[in-house]
Amino acid sequence: MPAALADRLVIALSSRALFDFEEENRVFEARDDHAYMQLQLARLDQPARPGVAFSLVHKLLRFNRPGSPQVEVVILSRNDPVSGLRVFRSCQHYGLAIERGVFTRGASPWRYLRPLAAQLFLSTNEADVRSALDAGVPAARVLPHSARASDAHPDELRIAFDGDAVLFSDEAERVYQREGLAAFHAHESHRATRPLPAGPFKPLLAALQQLQRAADPAGMRIRTALVTARSAPAHERAIRTLMDWHIEVDEAMFLGGLPKGEFLREFACDFFFDDQTRHVDGAAAHVPAGHVAAGIANPTPEP
Repeated sequence: MPAALADRLVIALSSRALFDFEEENRVFEARDDHAYMQLQLARLDQPARPGVAFSLVHKLLRFNRPGSPQVEVVILSRNDPVSGLRVFRSCQHYGLAIERGVFTRGASPWRYLRPLAAQLFLSTNEADVRSALDAGVPAARVLPHSARASDAHPDELRIAFDGDAVLFSDEAERVYQREGLAAFHAHESHRATRPLPAGPFKPLLAALQQLQRAADPAGMRIRTALVTARSAPAHERAIRTLMDWHIEVDEAMFLGGLPKGEFLREFACDFFFDDQTRHVDGAAAHVPAGHVAAGIANPTPEP
C-alpha cells in the first residue's frame, strides 16, 4: 500500500534552516558547487551544529508515538544529493526521525511542497519563501544569525505569531500605511465584531491546535502566543477573529509599537513569525525568528 502523509502535520525545511551550515554555505555562494560537495563529503562523519529551526523540529517530532505518527518533517533543500548524505547523517546523530528529503542542487525546491502537502516551509532563501507563499503554503525566511531557542521548556513547543499579514490578512495594515494610526484605530473599532480575513499562517495555527488536541496529555504540549503591535481599541477585532475561527492562543501581547524582542525572550518561544523585517531583526537577537514576506509591507521585488 503506498505511503501517505494526509493525516500528518507536514513540515518542510531547508538544510540551512535545520543545521548551521553557514561556513559551508560561503563556499556554495562562491559558485563552486563541486568544492562545496567535497567539503560536505569530507565532513560526512562530523555532525552539523543545530540551526535556527532545530528546536522547533526536535519538539515537533516528539509528538509522534509508536504506531501513531502525527508529524512528518521533510528536508527540502537546494543542496546536492551528495551533501544530502551529511544532512541525514546529522539527523541520525541527533535522533531526529527524518526519513524523507528532496535535494535539487541549486534549483528552486518549492514546487515539491504541493505533492508533500506541506503545511509549513522554512528556508533561508527569500525567493523560495515568496514562491511558497504565492502557492498558498505558510512559509518564512529563517534568519541564520537568530538566537537559538531556550531550553527552559523541554516538554512544551512554544510558537509566537504576529497578527496582521501573518495570522490575519493585511487589510488593517493597508489602512495604517495609507492613512495613519488614528484611521487604523477608527477602522478597527468600527469593525470590531467583523472577523478579519485569514492570513497565510491561519492554517498552521489551526493545525497546531489540532495536533495539541490529539496529543497524549502526559506528553508534549503546545503553547502559542499572538504578539502584535496592535493596542486597545484595535485589540478587540483580533481577539474576536480568533474566537470566530474557534482557534485559541494561550497568550496575547498587544504591545502598541513596543519592541517585541524582550517579550519574546520571556515567552521563550521556539520560533517567531512576523511580516515586518524590523520586528524580525529585533526578535532574532533573542529567539529563533523568521520573516513572512507577505502583505503590503513586502512588495514584490523588481525583476
